[in-house]
Amino acid sequence: MKKSNNSFVTVFKSVGRFIDQKVITPLTKFLLGFTKKSGESSKSFERWLNKKNTLTFLSLALSLAFFFLVDSKSIVLVETSAEVLYNQPVEAVYNQEAYVVEGLPESVDVTLIGRRSDLYLAKQISNQKVTADISGLEPGTHKVNLKYENSINTINYKLDPSTVTIIVYPKVSEARTVNIDILNQDKLNSKLSIKSIEIDQSEIIIKGAGHALEQVSTVKALVDIENLVDPTVGVSNLKDVPLIAYDAKGQVVNVEMVPETINATISIVSPSKEVPIKVIPKGNVEFGLALSSATANITKVIVYGDEEAINELQYIPVEIDVTGLNSAKEFNVVLNKPAGIRYISETSVNVKVALDKEVSVEVPDILIEHTGLDSNYKAVALSDESSKTSVIVKATQSVIDSLDTSTIKATIDLSGYGVGDHEVEVAVTGDELKAMYTAKTKKVKIRIAKK
Repeated sequence: MKKSNNSFVTVFKSVGRFIDQKVITPLTKFLLGFTKKSGESSKSFERWLNKKNTLTFLSLALSLAFFFLVDSKSIVLVETSAEVLYNQPVEAVYNQEAYVVEGLPESVDVTLIGRRSDLYLAKQISNQKVTADISGLEPGTHKVNLKYENSINTINYKLDPSTVTIIVYPKVSEARTVNIDILNQDKLNSKLSIKSIEIDQSEIIIKGAGHALEQVSTVKALVDIENLVDPTVGVSNLKDVPLIAYDAKGQVVNVEMVPETINATISIVSPSKEVPIKVIPKGNVEFGLALSSATANITKVIVYGDEEAINELQYIPVEIDVTGLNSAKEFNVVLNKPAGIRYISETSVNVKVALDKEVSVEVPDILIEHTGLDSNYKAVALSDESSKTSVIVKATQSVIDSLDTSTIKATIDLSGYGVGDHEVEVAVTGDELKAMYTAKTKKVKIRIAKK
């Protein structure tokens, strides 16, 4: 105890010497200098200043002032403050294999209250967390208090929210078939095509509350083509393909899936085919004229795309509008990709059109065929005039001379017609697209009956 008192006295004397040397002595010299300059009128003030009691009291006053100044600064350093930590994750403690919890927030805001130094330290420590202990709760609705765990006892906290209402459900499970959904297929090289995708697990288990599982309409494996590294012709493997559950409206349903991801094997091919260009005039040229030729600068192109679409494709249509045309003209047409076709070796084609005088010819006895009739019905013509028609063909003489009349077709569309007698319009087409075709019999009468 005695040593402690001696230490205190030593410190106090040191402070006193410091104040005397750095504050009292310089101030006294300043005052003395000031009084000398003031003359005889200030001698009384000098005598008062030189008194021992005066200097003692002056030192005491300055020491007290210095003490209060330092003390006020210390108070600022230790005063209470507040800090808000936003979006702090909430950890729930419960048996996740047996139960599902709804209503628990993913994050909360935490307001910390304490000294500034403690608040700074609290933000540097990473072991604080917000928890909700619901391990002992049975299925049903409950109010739960959230707790903020931290290692600094001098800090108070406030949670927003601090109490939440949750619903505990028993966890159930079901087996579901996985469907494949291809993402970013258009990012694949346009000459490549996806032939097939195989996944290593076609059935998975979904887990969750009963009402959530009832909402699940489909489970999809999202195969993202962008995740393939340098895809080329052959087989590519894609790991950790995510699984997503959707309801009937396409909204994501939050359920647990076992496994969470699967692997996919993607077969990539590059099917191609050479097909002809087919020029198709649209509209009617000026009266009295007809198309004598419509010649494209290229006759064939190579197409790439889906294998099925390529197999069905017979030609690339090139439509030109010749409405009101009265002289030769050259058209530049951009080639449009048909459905399923991803790449065409040419992007555009030039078509030169020439005109000549129009002539006409009548082609008799073209059989009228029907299309679109339901397979449960049959149709018969009510007269000979309704089974055949003559067709007027208008074109240039050179086109007429080379016309193959067997390519002329007369048809009636019976889509949507039922049992009974009907009068139906006749349509005529032909392979020679530079000619115009008109049926002399505009409508025919047919009878539809059940087979």
